[in-house]
Amino acid sequence: MYADITSPDTALSAALQARIDGKTKPPGSLGRIEALAATMGLIQQSTSPSVRAPHIVVFAGDHGAAKVGVSAYPQDVTWQMVANMLAGGAAINVFARQAGIALSVVDAGVARELSDLPATGADGTRFVRAKVAAGTANYLDTAALSSDQRDTAIEAGARIVRELAAAGCNTIGFGEMGIGNTASASLITAALTGAPLADVIGRGTGLDDAGLARKHALLAQAWQRAGAPRDALTVLAEFGGCEIAMMVGAFLEAARQKMTVVVDGFIVTSALLVANALAPAVRDYCVFAHRSQEPGHTTQLAHLAAQPLLELDLRLGEGTGAALAIPLLKTACAMLAEMASFESAGVSGKSA
Repeated sequence: MYADITSPDTALSAALQARIDGKTKPPGSLGRIEALAATMGLIQQSTSPSVRAPHIVVFAGDHGAAKVGVSAYPQDVTWQMVANMLAGGAAINVFARQAGIALSVVDAGVARELSDLPATGADGTRFVRAKVAAGTANYLDTAALSSDQRDTAIEAGARIVRELAAAGCNTIGFGEMGIGNTASASLITAALTGAPLADVIGRGTGLDDAGLARKHALLAQAWQRAGAPRDALTVLAEFGGCEIAMMVGAFLEAARQKMTVVVDGFIVTSALLVANALAPAVRDYCVFAHRSQEPGHTTQLAHLAAQPLLELDLRLGEGTGAALAIPLLKTACAMLAEMASFESAGVSGKSA
């Protein structure tokens, strides 16, 4: 099903490294910017990679388990924050505007009908209507998603990315909005990394000690009810949200389109765990923006052998970490394109 998703050809590695090393600097002196330039060059199969029409897509969805206390916030916050994004007032709007990144917000599975929201927001943010369900079922009682809902969401995420790629986007980041989705991400992470569930549960939107203890108890109940599944698609149906399933499809399609994917925090990386299990080559198209304060994110990054670009103690979500990281990608490409070589600048290289 995913055999067409292949890793970038590494034949260009030597030429990329020679181009990087030929710039007017000591070898390796720009640290991870050099590695980032090489990664983007391999993804784009070019010694002059570029960031074209960068876009962040925020997928929004509700979770049945939010109604039983896995979050510090009420479920209505999901749709209210979607409205805030379309009004241009969320953190992701501010960060995306600052960095010159286009933004789309997707109703993947918000519990409220959102027909009153505009197709285009105050700052040009695009609203995509792709609702699979009005929130998921409560995974304490049954699977969160049916197999049909899961598969429909995966295809919807792929379709959104396919359309952006056709419009010229080659660099994309994903974000999410959904009260209760750190709980889903914890369950997915435990299932697909093999880490103890208790080690990957965090405070989410700010649970106090009593709330955190309740979250641990509820997720342990969900884990037992589902029988500790390990198959990626089963795990996604058991514990995922519509927004997480759409991100799985988005990751798969972005890799198929050979786009650079800027990975945000804990919930986005849980979707990547699923996509990576289905098509391991997906990982080769990913750049990891930051390390979230959620403890499970460190587990995810270790499982994916990933080193994030930024350490800023973020835990908001919305794609904010990806928006902060994309300027570094632009910088890495500019270094390759604009920085003089020893030869062109007439600067002496390192003595033998």
